[in-house]
Amino acid sequence: MDKEPVRVLLIGNGGREHALAWKLDQSPRVEKIHLIPGNGGTSRKGLHPKWENFSLIKPDNHLDVLAYVRDHNVNLVVVGPEAPLVAGIEEVFREAGIRCFGPSRAAAQMEGSKTFAKDFMARHDIPTARYQNFSDYEQARRHLEEVPYDVVLKATGLAGGKGVVIPSSKDEAQGALKEMMVERKFGSAGEEVVVEEYLTGQELSFLSFVDGYTVK
Repeated sequence: MDKEPVRVLLIGNGGREHALAWKLDQSPRVEKIHLIPGNGGTSRKGLHPKWENFSLIKPDNHLDVLAYVRDHNVNLVVVGPEAPLVAGIEEVFREAGIRCFGPSRAAAQMEGSKTFAKDFMARHDIPTARYQNFSDYEQARRHLEEVPYDVVLKATGLAGGKGVVIPSSKDEAQGALKEMMVERKFGSAGEEVVVEEYLTGQELSFLSFVDGYTVK
């Protein structure tokens, strides 16, 4: 792959994937960018002649995506959304001998499971807010009554960016907890909940490229 043209499959349909396609297209080595499913912006062939949307395959159908990659001689897969990574799509391509830019299923748990991420930080002495994880609603409800600090409630799984609630009172916290764990507002994402200490202050996020050994 060092010298041959690069034919990319980019999985996702958001602005993030549009930006990734735009940047990939700037490389003279990139011959073609396939997008599954892509979006309205990425479908504008007049502006992006090397881009091609294909919406008949769902990203969570890994075997169909793999067949598409083979049929179109793709030699690099780039995965944007969290859900396919959490479901293990990276290992599908790795086992098929096709390069895939994205974390493994195990590594993707850092994003796909907030309880896993919190336990990981605690286990490795990475500073994090006080917390407890709950899969039992009654235990979580009692904890909310007793906890001496303001809290944030987090559905453990992927919830489209909507699984975090910052309640302003204990009553509001109890209501949000019930919505998550009993009424299943966020589906299976709310089967387990993190009750975390609410911290105030500035927040700084770092996005890094890593290969298991190096961080850039």
